[in-house]
Amino acid sequence: MSVLAGVLIGLLVIALLGILTGVLIVRAIYKRIRRNRGVNRAVLRTRATFAWGPQQQVLRLRMRLNDSLDSGRSAVDLSLRSAGPRGELVRLFRRVQEEGATLETQLRLMESETDTTVLTAELPTVRDRVEQVEALVRRLRAAVASGIGALSDDTLAALRSDVDREVAALHAGVQELHTLNSYDGLPEPRRQPSTNRISRGNES
Repeated sequence: MSVLAGVLIGLLVIALLGILTGVLIVRAIYKRIRRNRGVNRAVLRTRATFAWGPQQQVLRLRMRLNDSLDSGRSAVDLSLRSAGPRGELVRLFRRVQEEGATLETQLRLMESETDTTVLTAELPTVRDRVEQVEALVRRLRAAVASGIGALSDDTLAALRSDVDREVAALHAGVQELHTLNSYDGLPEPRRQPSTNRISRGNES
């Protein structure tokens, strides 16, 4: 009997460990999915598609806000990988992100609002804030594009100068080769009879 009890206890421990491991794995996968921007964006778009009324407008504002912040993040990452001037772009975008996070929290709170009248009254203010964030991100992206564009113009100008110089050198080399080939193809000049031989022939 004691042996059977021990086996049962062992099986119970194994089952509990298996359940605990499964729960931890599912929890880790769930956290990773929640942190995935692509998945979150797809879920948000799906919810906005099937929602209606003020709730749909709130979800669409969240989509606009997230898309704008992702666009600014991509621009800043690109500026960090390039050799162009960065200035205060990183610090400024960090501030924009902080404001965007506050606005995202406000939008999430508005999703739980059940009073349609209150929600409709708050929408214009929140929409204006989202548009301000979008305008800031557009200016930031323009600054990044301006820095990269100036660098590209300088690089292209230097490259164009190098190419023109190489083309000119190649053209000069080809002309010189043609000149040498034309000299090689000329017949050798015929020798004129000596004047002494002509005079001797006359004397004889």
